[in-house]
Amino acid sequence: MASLAQYLPEGEGWLPRWQLFVASLAIANSIQNLFTVNITKRLYTKKPEEVTALQARMSTMWNFTSAIVRLHCAYNIHNKAIYNTTLWTYAIAFFHFSTELLFFRTAKLNGPVISPVIVSSECAMDPNKTSLIAECPDAGVSLLWMLSQYDFYVQ
Repeated sequence: MASLAQYLPEGEGWLPRWQLFVASLAIANSIQNLFTVNITKRLYTKKPEEVTALQARMSTMWNFTSAIVRLHCAYNIHNKAIYNTTLWTYAIAFFHFSTELLFFRTAKLNGPVISPVIVSSECAMDPNKTSLIAECPDAGVSLLWMLSQYDFYVQ
């Protein structure tokens, strides 16, 4: 296990490790989208017929791109350009899932949709900036967390 620790991001606090975790999930989701649309259809349960192999492959490209950006952020958390770009990946994801839920009404608030909304929206950090606050009102983890910690990480 100690040999794996050498590959973890070295930045202070939990945010760099969170970026690595979320990037890993995005890579796994990218691979999944290349082979089947069944899991993606669980996101868009109100209109699963609109989920096609082409749409799933497009989702693959988005997930993989955002994963690469988030991986760079995990290991370069103090780089302003990378931090800002990573913030935008979460904002775009949050916008996408919000509009699918509220405007296009292709999704409903169920398990498969709650996860990306939580990941894209984010929790606040405690004052010592090293641990997550256990209670997160309504959605999330990434966007608000990054915004609240901007001055701590970006110098």
